[in-house]
Amino acid sequence: MKIYKALNNNAAVVLDEKGHEKIVMGKGICFKKKAGDEIPGELAEKVFSLSGAEANSKFQALIQDVPMEHIALGEEIIAEAKARLGQKMNDMVYISLIDHVHTSIVRFLEGITVKNILLWDIRKFYKEEYQIGLWALELVKETCSVELPEDEAGFIALHLANAQMDEEKMQNMYEITRIMQEILNIVRYYFKVTFDEDDVYYYRFVTHLKFFAKRLSEHKLYEGDDNDELWGVVKEKYPDTFRCVEKITAFIEKKYEYKLLKDEQLYLTIHIERAIHKARE
Repeated sequence: MKIYKALNNNAAVVLDEKGHEKIVMGKGICFKKKAGDEIPGELAEKVFSLSGAEANSKFQALIQDVPMEHIALGEEIIAEAKARLGQKMNDMVYISLIDHVHTSIVRFLEGITVKNILLWDIRKFYKEEYQIGLWALELVKETCSVELPEDEAGFIALHLANAQMDEEKMQNMYEITRIMQEILNIVRYYFKVTFDEDDVYYYRFVTHLKFFAKRLSEHKLYEGDDNDELWGVVKEKYPDTFRCVEKITAFIEKKYEYKLLKDEQLYLTIHIERAIHKARE
């Protein structure tokens, strides 16, 4: 394969048979080489083919500033995440996660650590992603002899969760997580309960919150039709839970200037009632 553009001694852009750009990496593959020169295929240790033009361009810029070892680390974490989660991920994760891994290692070696104030919530809301984050810390330790703090597992989990969001408009997972945390805290304090986080109803409640928080962060209005009859039945059947939902409604309206419709209050009441019922057993 011929070099289309040399990025540094260890990376180059080549064109495939359809004229699409690919990024190849290998130790010294571009040493004393320029555009048009041939690269032996056996020297290419990694090949990246990012679909989006923006991701491709940013990844090329990233490669020029990040050591090959850190890029390989990030790529291995992403591959592990794809295998475990079975989810399609936005190609921008190659930029965000690799850059984060590189930056966190450099920061740590300079004696700087960053506290993850959402770590507790990340453990609860993104359990699988967090476990991958812990695995990633072990990989960093084995590869670079750097023992990053647990906070970094949380940051990695957020990057992975973010990469599974809508490809055209990835949202800020910090904001989504914060909204979920705020609503859960209102429910906890109102009912004075501790949830069973392994319970299926709690899982459904958290999943409902995640989609609600995503919609709220995107400033998207709920498009359903209010079911006045069912809303009245639920309000009468679960009066205490509904009063809790009224507190949530007032909080959301005051802080985010978003008024929950009756259907939103209805589904929130049902999910909370089920989760609370199980927690009280």
